[in-house]
Formats: sequence, C-alpha cells, structure tokens
Amino acid sequence: MTPRPSVPAEYKGLHKYLRERFAQTVVLTFAEIEDLMGGTLPRVAREQRGWWTDAGGDGALQSRTWTAADRTAVPNFSARIVTFERLP
Repeated sequence: MTPRPSVPAEYKGLHKYLRERFAQTVVLTFAEIEDLMGGTLPRVAREQRGWWTDAGGDGALQSRTWTAADRTAVPNFSARIVTFERLP
C-alpha cells in the first residue's frame, strides 16, 4: 500500500472534512474552504486553475490536501466554488 502524502498544517481542517464526506462530489465555496482552513486562501487560488489541479505535477503542498483524501479539485472562479470529486 502506498503511503499517503502528508497534509500541510494549514489545510488539515479541509482535508479532514473531505476525507469524512461519503458523497462522491463535494462542492464548497471559497468562503467555506477558508472557514475549514481557519485562514485565507492565497490570491493565486482564486485566479489560477493550476493551483487546484497541480497541472505541473510537482506535488504542490496544497494539492496534497485533497489527493490524500482521494479527491480531485476543479475550481469555478466565476461562481467562487471548488468541486471535489472522489477518485475511482
């Protein structure tokens, strides 16, 4: 079994929430994500898809939050939401 990546401390609340949801799809507003984090999302999270998708594949720390919960993250910037889908 492959060990799960460690989740950065500032994202542990979000990780726990996503891990404990049984739904296939979880949709959260940026404000809800910030409430779970207990802090503010960085500006780049509100503007760049790559921050959420880890498009570069470099294992960005924040993406460990949802990948360790077996989810993908797809932002909708105009709606100010992120859709987290359970991986197959």
